Amino acid sequence: MHSDRTAQTIYEAAGGSDGMLRLASAWHARVLEDEVVSHAFSHGYHPQHTERLAAYWAEALGGPSTYSERYGSETSVVRMHSGNGPHEEMDQRAIACFDRALEDVGLSRDEQLRKVLHEYFAWATTTTMTRYKEKEDVPSGLRIPKWSWHGLVTDATTG
Repeated sequence: MHSDRTAQTIYEAAGGSDGMLRLASAWHARVLEDEVVSHAFSHGYHPQHTERLAAYWAEALGGPSTYSERYGSETSVVRMHSGNGPHEEMDQRAIACFDRALEDVGLSRDEQLRKVLHEYFAWATTTTMTRYKEKEDVPSGLRIPKWSWHGLVTDATTG
């Protein structure tokens, strides 16, 4: 049975705060096991990386604005991911780790949810996180892009 989900955010469909935390934990475990993607974490990472990532995804997918209120802005996230040169293989492997993480936490059983989460992560990985070549090129005042069942939310669309 196909249900109309426009009344429910992706965040809600994925299990809310707990669902985002489970997904972020599963993804982080997967990338640390990957010989290519784990390089991104070889110099260490914030002890709250998983919680911050879950909050970022939650905000982007229709949940509370905890990331922006507590941890930083889109500018700070994009700066953190900029200035590392091209890394297409790493990006593709990170996306594959995300897809496996969806399976690990049971979110791949719902095809519509799996598809929209995959599309969001692939877009964010290959578009927003790689938009600027150098950290100093990233403008101030960027806001976390919002994603809905229909893709990127722009001023012309609603969630």
